[in-house]
Amino acid sequence: MYQPLADFARPKTFQEVLGNERVIGILKKLTEDDQLVSMILYGPTGVGKTTLANIIAEHYPLNHFKFNASTDSKAVLKQIVETIKHYNSVLLIIDEIHRMNRDIQDYLLPYVEKGNIVMIGLTTENPYIAVNPAVRSRTSIFRIDRPDAGDIKDFLKKLDLSRYELSFKIDDEVYEKLSQAANGEVRTAINMLELLILTSKDGIIDLDHLEKHLPEASKSTFKTGDNYYDILSAFHKSVRGSDVNAALHYLARLLAAGDLESLVRRIRAIVYEDIGMANPLMGVKVDAACNTAVKVGLPEARNALGAITIEMCISPKSNSAHLAIEQALADVNSGLTFKVPTHLINNPTYDDKQPYKYAHDYDNHIVTQQYLPDKLKDKIYYEPQRHTKLESAFADEYDKILNILNKKNKE
Repeated sequence: MYQPLADFARPKTFQEVLGNERVIGILKKLTEDDQLVSMILYGPTGVGKTTLANIIAEHYPLNHFKFNASTDSKAVLKQIVETIKHYNSVLLIIDEIHRMNRDIQDYLLPYVEKGNIVMIGLTTENPYIAVNPAVRSRTSIFRIDRPDAGDIKDFLKKLDLSRYELSFKIDDEVYEKLSQAANGEVRTAINMLELLILTSKDGIIDLDHLEKHLPEASKSTFKTGDNYYDILSAFHKSVRGSDVNAALHYLARLLAAGDLESLVRRIRAIVYEDIGMANPLMGVKVDAACNTAVKVGLPEARNALGAITIEMCISPKSNSAHLAIEQALADVNSGLTFKVPTHLINNPTYDDKQPYKYAHDYDNHIVTQQYLPDKLKDKIYYEPQRHTKLESAFADEYDKILNILNKKNKE
């Protein structure tokens, strides 16, 4: 049976894994010291989550097992748990851990808690959102990021191709194009290279061969030239700077690359980061245009995305909402997460609980009441920007609310 090159070339040691040096350093030390803890590895497809789990498993050749949360049953898990009788603990790799149902979770977690099972969960989803808190709280969480194009190129050039009958001469430009077209997915880059190898009759793989057998990869790199993410950044900055023609130019290069998903994701981000409160309805329009683009696909998606790009460029801009949430997140990430005022909690057991005032029972539907924690009670995050008509109107309403509250505070 033919073994795909991506599987043949899968790293066998931590040293062979691309990027993520900090995380790999931690995993290497934990494994070598036999101090492994239950964990969740998350990140996009093709970045090496399964590879890392397999490398760890190689240190436990007799007592590691795999379980797929989507397809395997509780009976399979019970068989694995039975082996605990023969070992002090077992390593359990759980693929798609975000899909683990409650019944399996309830059965598994006591063994994880006691250390009988060391669990490695794998997921493409953000575990802080998609994984059940009961599972998440019993693990260390590590994000596995995409390697950059340079790392992928170096990896491709070091691949052992001696398994093939021909001796290959591969142009450096081909390695460059493949590493760019892979968009951070090592497995994708290897698969593309393998196709070029299998379709080569003389062992010479140059740009002509690439264009003939991988036209999409060839097109994306010929058209964009620079790193795909640099073009995304240039597109974003052109929209922010209201330069319609530059934005359309970079949009065309992104459309030529064919990665509709990344492009739509960036457009959805731009509208709330850079237009925001100056034109809130633009978010609805962008959502409609992006949904249309995804439904019709390429090449027809270019019309919806072209139209919405022009409108985003022409629209008034404001980053006040972006700045406000960034400040709030900065406070939270620095540890400013104080006790919620007790009158905002639906819990009658607090001795110091104050009565909650229902805003709709008061004039103007506004009531004087502390909502922020005591140590942040005077904190201001949102600072309206008045250079656009719409946000200026929002600012007037905001000032009106503050004036009513200040007046009531003085009464």
